[in-house]
Amino acid sequence: MRATLAAIAYIALAACSAEPEPTPTPTITPTPDKPKTLVPGDFADLVLGAKVGDEAASKFALDGQELAEVTSYVACPEGMDECKPAEFPADTVLTYVHRVTPAKGVAGATLFRTARPAAGFANLVGYDMAEAAAALGQDGKIDVASDNGALVWRVIGGDGWKAGETITFYWQSKLPPEGEQIAYQFEADGTTALGTGPFPPKEKPVEETPAR
Repeated sequence: MRATLAAIAYIALAACSAEPEPTPTPTITPTPDKPKTLVPGDFADLVLGAKVGDEAASKFALDGQELAEVTSYVACPEGMDECKPAEFPADTVLTYVHRVTPAKGVAGATLFRTARPAAGFANLVGYDMAEAAAALGQDGKIDVASDNGALVWRVIGGDGWKAGETITFYWQSKLPPEGEQIAYQFEADGTTALGTGPFPPKEKPVEETPAR
């Protein structure tokens, strides 16, 4: 009898002391960044200083099909009669300007954007609202957003952005251009093409201070 009671007590004690199975740790899945809506300014309200170098002309074309022409330049702030990046004070804000004109035969241009994150972005962006109204009509508008750091101007509604209708876009950065780069994108009539223009260098990642 004593042996039986001892066995029962041992079994009960083992059951009580048994550790429960560990609960699986949830895996965190990163959520892709959603485009962030930006409030655009009007290019007509800007007063700019001298330009960094000359204007740059380029074309958006794919497989021999020309979609648009773009003339770009970078300007210093108001009051700067000479624009020499090597002599800039810290945090000088430069304005990147792009005059985009859909090519002959384009019936509906829908988008202009940077093809990579806008390095040094100073949180100021916009377009010429009078030009946009003339091109798109009263019911048209341009939505501006930041998509994982890239800047996107998207045409919404209206009469459509058609051949020969120039719209000026701009954005501001704290970094001077690093020459002309394939850093811009244009979409029209279901076709996408890349183009060149002045663009700042990629920002260097911030180095972490090693723990002591």
